[in-house]
Amino acid sequence: AAVDIQPACLGLYCGRTVLFVNGSLETYGECGVCPRGQRTDDNKICRECTSFPDRYDWLYLGFMAMLPLVLHWFFIEWYSGKKSSSALLQHVTALFECSVAAVVTLLVSDPVGSLHIRSCRVKKLSDWYTMLYNPSPDYITTVHCTHEAVYPLYTIVFIYYAFCLVLMMLLRPLLVKKVACGLGKSDRFKSIYAALYFFPILTVLQAVGGGLLYYAFPYIILVLSLVTLAVYMSASEVESFKDLLVRKKRLVVLFSHWLLHAYGIISISKLDKLEQDLPLLALVPAPALFYLMTAKYTEPSRILSEGGNGH
Repeated sequence: AAVDIQPACLGLYCGRTVLFVNGSLETYGECGVCPRGQRTDDNKICRECTSFPDRYDWLYLGFMAMLPLVLHWFFIEWYSGKKSSSALLQHVTALFECSVAAVVTLLVSDPVGSLHIRSCRVKKLSDWYTMLYNPSPDYITTVHCTHEAVYPLYTIVFIYYAFCLVLMMLLRPLLVKKVACGLGKSDRFKSIYAALYFFPILTVLQAVGGGLLYYAFPYIILVLSLVTLAVYMSASEVESFKDLLVRKKRLVVLFSHWLLHAYGIISISKLDKLEQDLPLLALVPAPALFYLMTAKYTEPSRILSEGGNGH
């Protein structure tokens, strides 16, 4: 019997598409790029992704979804000032925008109309950067095999950001114009202008560093939440538990950071072994408690006065 011997399919992510199936026999096309929603198997055949995102994948998507929301809240608070009473309503609106964008993004993803998404498994860092692994068999002609090997973890973030931006432009200007009367005309829309800057930055960040963020985001959450908590408590001159109870806003900020700490710890441990990983959540209040217990010893004015007395 004649055997159809095809040349080897070069490249890490090049594969042959299945043209049609006749019983147990499959007919394959030429070596090239796999269609969207497929990636190569061990035999260099493009296979449809039938897996679902695991817990870590969902935590990553949650982190990417939180980024614009946290930035919205930060700039709303930054530009609202003490005169405006509309900050809370703008915070709620930003939460509504991001929540609706997340739901719509899941609904339009495959399978359409379901909150579940079909995905390919992430095996290694290079899966995020298939454009860097296009082979050149004769060192002249490049075979372009760039496709989304981590489908849809790479592109779904861009879709989400697009929906966030559209919803913000539809809802926020009308809201701000009506409720932010305590601010000047030029100051009312500064939080929206800030979003028009940080959305392109987030898009470039995902495009260039998506794979790096996938592996590093739990540690990024922990470090940033620790640093921002220390900066906020220092700027607010919080030195004791009594200072925290003076204003409700400080407690809200503290609990928000605790939620971020817990999210980072859960992302690192993945909660694979509940009996070992759940006790780690008891460490969530530790940084804040350590700061409150040591703040009075590190107050700059006290250090300077003691230094002057020493001389």
